Amino acid sequence: MGELARTLVSLSGPQAVHGIIPRALVKVEPGYNNAQEERNPSTVVSGKEAERVVKEPMGKIGTLKESEYGYTTIVPDMHTRKRMMAEKIREGGPGSGFVALAGGFGTIEEVMEMTTWNQLGIHKLGMVLLNANGYWDGVLAWVKNSVQEGFVSPENGEILVEAKDVSEVWPKLVGYRISNGRMQLNWGEE
Repeated sequence: MGELARTLVSLSGPQAVHGIIPRALVKVEPGYNNAQEERNPSTVVSGKEAERVVKEPMGKIGTLKESEYGYTTIVPDMHTRKRMMAEKIREGGPGSGFVALAGGFGTIEEVMEMTTWNQLGIHKLGMVLLNANGYWDGVLAWVKNSVQEGFVSPENGEILVEAKDVSEVWPKLVGYRISNGRMQLNWGEE
């Protein structure tokens, strides 16, 4: 992801990339070694409290100075990160949505949460898996099996869209059709 961010910045400038990272991860994620936060960090929390309690209002979130990776917002916890990412994507124009590259536990957790949010009607943004070299084949097979076993409706089984090549991602986002099986729940402003 760092190489992707650097390439976008070299093509379009630092404002083209907006990273959002929980404060706790700044110390352990590669590329943030010499990062200088533009404001003082808030009170330190520990354990699961860091994931469950938002100590800072959205307006008092820190930022890192622009770099070859774009600019980064530091948030207090993972939940704030995901909420802010979803809000930023919703603010985008036509074709805005979520694109998942190969990744680990955090990536699959975020893919499934955004897919669930789509199913529940929290958002109606495109969900694309960039399935380079078959990386997401297992997940796609699991979705197909979940539909066959009746755990996921056939309509919602199509929430995740596969792109086998980078050139397919933009057309898949622009052409994304929301599922007819989405729940019509009232979550407030969407």
